[in-house]
Amino acid sequence: MSAMKANILLLMAAAIWGLAFVAQRVGMDYVGPFTFNGFRFALGAASLLPLIWYYRNKDQQQTAKAGSVSAIKAGFLVGLILFSGASLQQIGLVYTTAGKAAFITCLYIVIVPILGIFLRHYISLTNWVSSGIAVVGLYLLCVKENFYISYGDLLQLVGALFWSVHILLIDYFAARVKNVLHLTFFQAATCSALSLVTASCLETITLSGLMAGIVPLLYGGIASVAIAYTLQAIGQKYAPPSHAAIIMSMETVFAAVGGFLVLGERLSFQELMGCLLMFAGMMLTQVKGAQPANAAKNMDKAGDKASCER
Repeated sequence: MSAMKANILLLMAAAIWGLAFVAQRVGMDYVGPFTFNGFRFALGAASLLPLIWYYRNKDQQQTAKAGSVSAIKAGFLVGLILFSGASLQQIGLVYTTAGKAAFITCLYIVIVPILGIFLRHYISLTNWVSSGIAVVGLYLLCVKENFYISYGDLLQLVGALFWSVHILLIDYFAARVKNVLHLTFFQAATCSALSLVTASCLETITLSGLMAGIVPLLYGGIASVAIAYTLQAIGQKYAPPSHAAIIMSMETVFAAVGGFLVLGERLSFQELMGCLLMFAGMMLTQVKGAQPANAAKNMDKAGDKASCER
């Protein structure tokens, strides 16, 4: 797969997640945060079963080390991190503004390359500059009041760490499991199970609430979980994690566009400048876009001494 195709898949995932922000906000009007996550991830896992059955006997293109890791074990580990990040994000939305939540969550575009240093990943100067431009854009787009750390902000900040780890884990496992659909299924199933167990202890689950929020639940499950997380796993097989993080941070821009188209929200001049800066940061990562995706990814990991063992 070419770098451009991988980038398009990641951008499609960002678009779905950005528009899902409206669904998450609406869904919280009818059910609790753990209930919402539990059922949407269950729907996402269930919607993947027909695809898994369809492709069960078909040969899939694999990398040299593909299939060396169990999708069940990898899915459980990634699902545990996904549960932590999704829960903190959903609960944090109750205590902080949407603008702050989006900005803090997307700080993974800075956290991922920093964590990558400890994993001996080589981060190019282009990616560092792109991350800086994108962060400035995120701030202009999302933060509209004096920035301070409230309880909700702190939850989002811790959540951003989990989202960063999630991106790095997907980068590691996507090329090591036989089928990325299995990885997506098991991570969604794990997140759903943990969310539903927590919801049964802390929240009241009612059929009327679930039926009232069925539309955001369906979008959040089928589109945001089944489709978007699969696109992420496939795209990250051919894109370095720091590069992928910048592209996926475009979800905030799509959230703003979705608010304008669906809810009639107007973008101010500051917000428009933020969108433009984020887009500029994303486009800057395409400087190496003419290279084959695997080659570009290997170059960004050239400093990893353990690469020969993976």
